[in-house]
Amino acid sequence: MFGSLDVSASALVAQRTRLESISANIAGAQSIEGPDGEYAPYQRRIAVLAQGDPATGKAEGVHVKEIIQQPDFRMVLEPGHKFADENGMVQYPDISPEVEIINAMSAFRAYEANITAAESTKAMMQASLRLLA
Repeated sequence: MFGSLDVSASALVAQRTRLESISANIAGAQSIEGPDGEYAPYQRRIAVLAQGDPATGKAEGVHVKEIIQQPDFRMVLEPGHKFADENGMVQYPDISPEVEIINAMSAFRAYEANITAAESTKAMMQASLRLLA
């Protein structure tokens, strides 16, 4: 019975991580400068989920396998920009706010579904304990 709670908890952690990467993408959508002022366009992050828990070796649940960076950029004509190339083009992250919002809604719905599953498991455990008492 506790395994069901573990599955829901692992999914909650995975969806939280997914939401964090999505919010970082939205925040970095126009960022082309690194912390020291160097030219470093933000790269979109994608949380890749995988089955199981590598720490315990269990096949149940889900975990974040890795967070990959997607180096896709769009070229914008800005001749006066300090990072413009010889043609006046500047590379910006190719991040669509609409796509990121849809991804965030999906992750949030999955998070909600796992909370509901955990609450249902908890209610079943309580009912079982009442029958045993």
